[in-house]
Amino acid sequence: MKIGIVGNYGNDNNGDEAILLSIIKQVTSTFNIGRSDLTVFSNNPKQTATRYGVTSFPLYYKNGNAVKTFGKTFSANRKIVKTLDLLIIGGGGILMDLYGREAPLFGSYAMMAKNSGVPYVVYGCGAGPLNTGLGKWFIRYMCKHADSVSVRDPESKELLQSIGVKQSIQVIGDPAFSLREGKREPSAVPVSIGVTAVPYYHAGYWPEEDVSRYDDYVEGMARNLDRLAEQHGVKINFFATKYPQDADVTKDIQAKMAHADRTSIIDENLLPERILDVTAQQDIVIGTRLHSLILATCTETPVMAISYHHKVHDFMKLAELEQFAFPISEINQNHDLFLEAFNEMEGDWTGTSERTEDLSVRLYEDAMKGTEQFRNALKK
Repeated sequence: MKIGIVGNYGNDNNGDEAILLSIIKQVTSTFNIGRSDLTVFSNNPKQTATRYGVTSFPLYYKNGNAVKTFGKTFSANRKIVKTLDLLIIGGGGILMDLYGREAPLFGSYAMMAKNSGVPYVVYGCGAGPLNTGLGKWFIRYMCKHADSVSVRDPESKELLQSIGVKQSIQVIGDPAFSLREGKREPSAVPVSIGVTAVPYYHAGYWPEEDVSRYDDYVEGMARNLDRLAEQHGVKINFFATKYPQDADVTKDIQAKMAHADRTSIIDENLLPERILDVTAQQDIVIGTRLHSLILATCTETPVMAISYHHKVHDFMKLAELEQFAFPISEINQNHDLFLEAFNEMEGDWTGTSERTEDLSVRLYEDAMKGTEQFRNALKK
């Protein structure tokens, strides 16, 4: 049995790598096959093949303009897709057209599979933004011809339906929830606080630069963390899921803090298993990156979120934790956001820990239900 996986992998984003690892584990356990039976289309095939023990090919072949790139990629990778028994498109937030390439790129894999008679599923994806006619067309095509479609949150389902997707859509949460470890040792009181950041409107990462918005975010994070450090004897531990970009932001935050002596930075590229280790060592994670929140939940660590993207708020809504989700635009308007949320969590620390454990179990079970998509696609 040969199964393919396509998503935004091999891009040094360890949130996406956590998704890939989770899907690899789900597929190999569901069908009792080895990793050598898996083919992953990746931005960095050599790295992906070495890291996971899978076969890997380039996600796309750059060839001048977008049209030529599409043609070369379709021609080369259709031959590979044709050899598969099943293609999994997902997960991650790939059902979008923000950067112009995602919808046509991943839609082309749906075309490859359909034209080759290979069943495919759209699996545990996030949707949006979808603003262009071309992007919407590709996503509708992808969903129309899929054996089944699942997304990671209700908002993604609503968006797909709003652009005209008629296929049944299942909400399963993020595939990375299947990495549940449950290995955090509950503490008597919260002391260790993990923090992740994102290069919000930074020229080296964001599609457009806005220095004032970046500085406002950094200042707001620093002031909020200072207030928390002033009122409680906490240790603040910065870590990154996108390295080195996120680590550089945490250095800027640390430099602005009056209580920088209460902080540390894990200045290294943390792979998913290591991120799970780090989140398990925290009492609370204050995350800007979505998958820092997801992997913290996998280890039953309570979370607060800075909503820099709708997907972060959507997750916190799914988790029924909206009171602990703060819009990034408000971080520098109220410097007591983290402190007030911390006080609420600490005030019922046993209840906070128990609710987080229940959430971790629920989201794990939802994620594992998604494996039925694989089985059903191969039954037909």
